[in-house]
Amino acid sequence: MSALFEPYTLRSLTVPNRVWMSPMCQYSAEPTGPDAGTAGDWHLAHYAARAAGGAGLVLVEATAVSPEGRITPGDLGLWNDRQARALRRITGFIGERGAVPGVQLAHAGRKASTDAPWRGGAPLDAARGGWRPVAPSAVPFAEGHPVPHELTAERIDEVVRQFADAARRALAAGFEVAEIHGAHGYLIHEFLSPLSNHRTDAYGGSFENRTRLALRIVDAVREVWPDGLPLFFRVSATDWREDGWTPDETVRLAGLLAERGVDLLDVSTGGNTPRASIPVEPGYQVPFAARVRAETGLPVAAVGLITEPEQAEKIVAGGEADAVLLGRELLRDPHWAHRAARTLGAGPVRLPDQYAWAV
Repeated sequence: MSALFEPYTLRSLTVPNRVWMSPMCQYSAEPTGPDAGTAGDWHLAHYAARAAGGAGLVLVEATAVSPEGRITPGDLGLWNDRQARALRRITGFIGERGAVPGVQLAHAGRKASTDAPWRGGAPLDAARGGWRPVAPSAVPFAEGHPVPHELTAERIDEVVRQFADAARRALAAGFEVAEIHGAHGYLIHEFLSPLSNHRTDAYGGSFENRTRLALRIVDAVREVWPDGLPLFFRVSATDWREDGWTPDETVRLAGLLAERGVDLLDVSTGGNTPRASIPVEPGYQVPFAARVRAETGLPVAAVGLITEPEQAEKIVAGGEADAVLLGRELLRDPHWAHRAARTLGAGPVRLPDQYAWAV
């Protein structure tokens, strides 16, 4: 038996295996007009391939809760019902293939309004379809990036409502897992980290204040998300700087998230500053997930340069994580789960009839 291919149950939802697709932006939605942020044929083909390829959970990319929350003009959104209707075609196909459809709800904060990475990823001004980003403090992400608007208390309340509204639309769109994006230097992470949060009000300074927005958003989403369906939270466990967000704070936050109904922590690292020394190597982020699981009991998913079946099996079988989330490896090989099952002797993973006869 392979631990990687055992089903996993959270609340009333059972995921058929522990090979999950990490949210990865495609920057391929219509950028302007009434269809801005709406999924199209590319998104259907992309996510359908990974569902047919055997991934147990397919997490759709960072999907903005508001227009200003997009990383690029080409990001998906869930700020209107048209976007939700377009996503139903995708969630329906994922479910038909025996996989679970999930979505990551996001706000890019001060890292919004940039170009697609294959065009350099530079900040966009209004003449090129950009807008001025918002953040906890008027501190730009990096040299050459705009100074963001500092969010007022009233605007913070609006952001909380936007996350809840997007969660309602995600449910209407057919998603069965919702993940709140609190990592990689985007808005929630910006509030968590003292590198980007210089506020002196109820949202800045102490750990309790810096985590206030994250906990408010979790409460608001959990209130509208069904009790029988799981809620995930993605966190950057460290800023890789001593003066930033720390692993100790991640463990503290994990306990608070568990109390509020978060079912699994998706543990990544970094992204909030370009000035960090990150020791990138295979599995370099797994120890952070393992620590959260060991010290809090909260289920976790591990990410980061997990590329080989034996490596993923060891992580799950050894209790370092409850599942692995594959990113670029699934871009390179949509059928990674099938290959891993054969390698590990786990027996065949579900294959569409159109492919199974050829095996």
